[in-house]
Amino acid sequence: MSDSRRPPGGRRCGVLFHPTALPHSSACGTLGLEAHRWVELLARHRVAVWQLLPLAPTDGTGSPYSSPSGFALNPWLLDPDQLVEVGALAPEDLQDLPRGRQDRLDLEVAPRRAAALAERLLARWPQQAAAQRQEFEHWRQQQAHWLVDHARFMVLRQLHGQRPWWEWPAPVARRRLWALARFDRLQEAALLREALVQWHLDRQWQRLHGHAQSHGVELVGDLPFYVAHDSADVWSNRHLFSVRSDGSLSEQSGVPPDYFSATGQLWGTPVYRWLWHRLSGFRWWMRRLDRQLELVDCLRLDHFRALEAYWSVPGSDTTAETGHWRPSPGQSLLERLRRRRGGSLPLIAEDLGVITPGVESLRDGFALPGMKILQFAFNGDQDNPYLPANYVGTNWIVYTGTHDNATCIGWWQGLDDGQRHQVQEVLGEGMHAPGWQLLRLALNSSADLAIVPLQDLLLLDDGARFNTPGTVSGNWQWRMQQPIEELEGALQGLEAFAAAAGRCAPTAGSAGG
Repeated sequence: MSDSRRPPGGRRCGVLFHPTALPHSSACGTLGLEAHRWVELLARHRVAVWQLLPLAPTDGTGSPYSSPSGFALNPWLLDPDQLVEVGALAPEDLQDLPRGRQDRLDLEVAPRRAAALAERLLARWPQQAAAQRQEFEHWRQQQAHWLVDHARFMVLRQLHGQRPWWEWPAPVARRRLWALARFDRLQEAALLREALVQWHLDRQWQRLHGHAQSHGVELVGDLPFYVAHDSADVWSNRHLFSVRSDGSLSEQSGVPPDYFSATGQLWGTPVYRWLWHRLSGFRWWMRRLDRQLELVDCLRLDHFRALEAYWSVPGSDTTAETGHWRPSPGQSLLERLRRRRGGSLPLIAEDLGVITPGVESLRDGFALPGMKILQFAFNGDQDNPYLPANYVGTNWIVYTGTHDNATCIGWWQGLDDGQRHQVQEVLGEGMHAPGWQLLRLALNSSADLAIVPLQDLLLLDDGARFNTPGTVSGNWQWRMQQPIEELEGALQGLEAFAAAAGRCAPTAGSAGG
């Protein structure tokens, strides 16, 4: 993963925190001032890494893991003040924007607010300077391979009451050339609006990314393995996915039954038709990964094990029980990406769950770091692979917990007496701040990188939990309440722990930034 910003020996630490949870803005966090202050806070306390969740548009529940696009950015993150600062909007354009809650991600107001900003950007576009218009057209051409169909998809969704693409009129659902050409003519302004939103999002994100680089803070992104059935990607590349001509699924994704679920997990996304990906030289995958690596320095690949073999379930099934393991061409895909990137492969393998020797071989063959979660370490088994004493080598990312776990306070509160005793045997008595005690264990481990969710630094209970897998409501909505400057105490504590463990990044000045 990286470079001159690493402390000696590669030992670093970071914080997991998603931009939607940034404070102060209405309805949703943005890429504006608070995001830039957050980067400065991390740098000031020599924290090397900011890890994020996917930056893509979300589904209706707020989940960034079920997105209508594998390439676009989330319009809810657009910062209105920066739009005024760069002259894209006038101050009066912000006066009557829809206002939502600041204590939670407001799933009702966030999309309305984004839509209002989009309309105002379109209305102001004729007044923009020639240089701005030229810059936009250049970017639009560069990104045309995904942007054209993303814009079409979003406009068609709006015109058809947010219905999925397979319920649209057949000529556009099946992408008849004459129907798309007619649509492009009739909806030219709406298509421009969608492209402008993505351009401004890209500019704001790249400004933030540059700010992080100049302060020596590495951005770690997150990429879901599959894409949503109702997405621009599937609609525009049906031959690459397990969908029939009528749009229904012939096969769907999931994982098999295990200790946690007698019927397995059914995810309802199409699986890949790998033969077509191979025949194209993995072009769609390469473009997708190129796009994501334009945005971040390193990328966590969710459900990495599916690059070795994936669980395929018949499309009409309602549980994952009758699926089958099918091989994936992960070796060829990763080799092509490594060559494309000049030998660099800035990926993290999300290798949680039941992992086979084949998956481990694929991960280790490309020297990809794997993941360790400390909340999984205390089952009484001295050979538990999540216990730091059992880590082999240093090429690991260790977390106290992730966005899918309870907060450490919530985790501790949910343990029974026997489980608490097991934890105390490792960490000692007096578990008054389990997040910080797990953090100390992570920082002192052999793993190259130790990551802590912000909620654990702030000693928050499960009211601040970001996601509970297997549930569909109440997730993704947590937002930080205090301003960024009030996090100084928590980051000072992290810096002190990290310094004792030899994990403090050099200052931006000593790193050449």
